[in-house]
Amino acid sequence: MSLFSGLRSMVTDAVDGSVSSKRVIAILATVLVALAFLLNLFAGMTVDKNMYDSMMMIVIAGMGTTVAEKFVKK
Repeated sequence: MSLFSGLRSMVTDAVDGSVSSKRVIAILATVLVALAFLLNLFAGMTVDKNMYDSMMMIVIAGMGTTVAEKFVKK
């Protein structure tokens, strides 16, 4: 499995095979939160607390709705 196909399978909806925008946004927000954490940890850069909290809420909501879709019967 190549890197591109692995990433595509992470964002693809299992029902109809289309790319899920919720998953793409949640993954991008997760990457940005991780980047902010690493910059704060190693480079000493600070991120505004409100912005960090907002990004975390986007991640939590995006991942939560994606997980909830798996348990809802069609």
